[in-house]
Amino acid sequence: MASDEYVCPVCGQPVDTVVHRHKTLGVVVPLWGPGPCKNPECEAYKAEETEPAPVVTADSRPPGAADTDTDAAAERD
Repeated sequence: MASDEYVCPVCGQPVDTVVHRHKTLGVVVPLWGPGPCKNPECEAYKAEETEPAPVVTADSRPPGAADTDTDAAAERD
């Protein structure tokens, strides 16, 4: 299975295979691809290290939607 292994395009070191989910025609299917580079001397590793983590909030509404609901409630009073 050597042909199925992924390598880092920058340093050439082997990387893990990861599975991402992709929705096609209403069905979620696996999408196999290369994982992140774990070589600390690689430029790709340093780039991944500096990316900020996404912010997760408890409120799933888009920004500004909460303000609209509050304004509507104030108008009713």
